[in-house]
Amino acid sequence: MKKIEAVIKPFKLDEVREALSDVGVTGLTVSEVKGFGRQKGHTELYRGAEYVVDFLPKIKLEIVVADQDVEQAIDAIIKAARTGKIGDGKIFVFPVEQVVRIRTGETDESAV
Repeated sequence: MKKIEAVIKPFKLDEVREALSDVGVTGLTVSEVKGFGRQKGHTELYRGAEYVVDFLPKIKLEIVVADQDVEQAIDAIIKAARTGKIGDGKIFVFPVEQVVRIRTGETDESAV
């Protein structure tokens, strides 16, 4: 099993969720996060004063899928989240050693 973490633009969340659902992803965790990469933030005006916003709002998705479903899930995220502009986000993939469903005690793929 693999854990996919994707950091995307907030307005792309619904499209990405639908794309993942279409490829059979049954669950995901969503967090509102802030960060920056090459985008390096931007400047804004507030009451006549200019200030730098270093950390931009992003959405982090966490998904655990079977090994054979990883590429399909990644492709779905890329297609739905891409705008072609800087700041589209990143996808990280990690190995998952064990999963346990708390309610039933099921383990590994049956717990996902």
